[in-house]
Amino acid sequence: MSHSTSQPSRQTAVLEPEQWVDAYGDYLFRYAVSRLRNAGDAEEVVQETLLAGIANHQQFVGNGTQIGWLLGILKRKIIDHLRDRSKRQFQTANDDFDPTALLFDENGQWKAGSLPTIAPDKEFELKELWGLVQDCLKSLPAKHADVFVLSVMEGMEVPEICKELEITSSNLWVRLHRARLGLAKCVGSKGFFDDEGGAGQ
Repeated sequence: MSHSTSQPSRQTAVLEPEQWVDAYGDYLFRYAVSRLRNAGDAEEVVQETLLAGIANHQQFVGNGTQIGWLLGILKRKIIDHLRDRSKRQFQTANDDFDPTALLFDENGQWKAGSLPTIAPDKEFELKELWGLVQDCLKSLPAKHADVFVLSVMEGMEVPEICKELEITSSNLWVRLHRARLGLAKCVGSKGFFDDEGGAGQ
């Protein structure tokens, strides 16, 4: 499942590379920020995308739109960036954050006021909730948020994610579970759900 803003209006236009920044730059940057949650990283992958596009622009033969072709390059760059970040974290990070501690006490019981994991089929049915999820992703450890982005936002399959990030399927499920718990807590803290678990007004 992919969630992004509308593509530039000149979807069918075939522009010269020197026009790409003005025509497509903002859209590509917004897309990258929504996935990487960091403006600096987003700017870096967009620059890499444009450079790769310029170097290979003759490969675009008109199958689909030019912005769609560039978006395909950008998605590959984002995945590469997330994989590299995962490797760096594995080598250097000592992350003690455990989202389950936000929801459960030492005996494994729900803490007062905590929320259950958001049901997968309800996560993105409301625009308001999607905006909160996007914001809350920034508060999660990167290794948890990254697998959520690839699985839920990009719709990648488990084997593909495991291959790209070089992690096991069990490790992936643990990260996804913790991401969902962290998101549930964060979204709930912003008052989205009412006492019965529905959407707040």
